Amino acid sequence: MYAKNFFLLFAANIICAVGLMLSRGYTVYGTEQAAEEAIETPEQLIEIINTENVDMEPRASIERVIPYETIEPNYCIKTSDQDIESLMKIVEAEAGGEDRKGKLLVANVVINRVKNAYFPNNITDVVYQKSHNVTQFSPVSNGTINEVEISEETKEVVYSALRGEDISNGALYFMARKYAKAENIAWFDRNLTFLFSYGGHDFFGR
Repeated sequence: MYAKNFFLLFAANIICAVGLMLSRGYTVYGTEQAAEEAIETPEQLIEIINTENVDMEPRASIERVIPYETIEPNYCIKTSDQDIESLMKIVEAEAGGEDRKGKLLVANVVINRVKNAYFPNNITDVVYQKSHNVTQFSPVSNGTINEVEISEETKEVVYSALRGEDISNGALYFMARKYAKAENIAWFDRNLTFLFSYGGHDFFGR
């Protein structure tokens, strides 16, 4: 009787130990098979556990770690590395001498165009788009887009715009009235809806 009670107590302790291991994130292989064995003595139970593959290494903390590089940025539009570079370059070329708000407005216009069915559906194609063989942005036509040195502020503005910061009121066009040709100014004023002016640019919607 004493031996039987001792065996039951011993077996209960082993089961509790295995349960504790599982609850703390350890993986125990083979315990299901061991449970199905006909166990008659404490020595047999010990032998079964010792001969099974018991992994005592905690794995939960390792498996839950997601490398930062695998997390997709939460951008407001689908964006490639090339798109981000194109946006940084056009913002720098068009508004490099302006403050943060002026740069943000240029980025907003490009992103607004991507969202609009009238324009291409990605940033790079919007930046380099031609209509009747005429580019949409003067830094593309004169080549200065390839000569800019992108500032840290421009990088910050572009990432912020891609994450949804938008102060553009839906603007799809802008022009520097001071430098634009008379025929271009007339086209803007005649065909588009003026929204507001900021810095060196006038902004328009359709």
